[in-house]
Amino acid sequence: MAAVGPALAVNVLDSRSLLAAFGVLGVGVVMFAETGLLVGFFLPGDSLLFTAGLLCAGAPGAAVRLSLGPLLATAVVGVLAGSQCGYLIGRKAGGTLLARSRSPRLHEGAERAEALLARYGHAKAITLARFVPVVRTVLNPLAGTLRVPVGTFTLWQAVSGVVWTVGLTLAGYGLGSSVPDVDRCLLPLVALIVAVSLLPLALELYRSRRNPATRTKGAQQ
Repeated sequence: MAAVGPALAVNVLDSRSLLAAFGVLGVGVVMFAETGLLVGFFLPGDSLLFTAGLLCAGAPGAAVRLSLGPLLATAVVGVLAGSQCGYLIGRKAGGTLLARSRSPRLHEGAERAEALLARYGHAKAITLARFVPVVRTVLNPLAGTLRVPVGTFTLWQAVSGVVWTVGLTLAGYGLGSSVPDVDRCLLPLVALIVAVSLLPLALELYRSRRNPATRTKGAQQ
């Protein structure tokens, strides 16, 4: 019974709380839920990966210490398996699960995901959505519902998933390795890394507005 106390005190919106309670295994579970299950749209994917990477570079006496290799492997497996699971759920259940949800944020994410698919085509939309919270959760089942070819979806969700997961984790690890006591500034750093992760989408939106012809080209991919 002694192990139950910390788990009950976990704040699922706090990356440090999740990592302290569940370690590397918790990262894999959260990544799976955030990318594969609509109920996981609120989970802190970006900040969790960055914070976990940061803790891999922590001081030897730190309260939470993670190993980089197992962390990367677990996170990548969770992300890729979750995304593929979300796609399969979408193919089987269609829009039923989304229709039952009363979350305005989730429905807004679905609208943005569908707009990405319509504007940029399958490959680019799947890649861009990976970097946008909520949208990356909803796009996977939506892609299944809209019958995006399984080969196309699998290829681009795998490529973007590895880039997003490894990139954010190594960014945290690199910063933690080079700057002493950087964890004291964790909240501003997490906000910065989330903003940076949105740059690919912002750049693509800027390009499409300057060149309207790109809006119709992507749908043929």
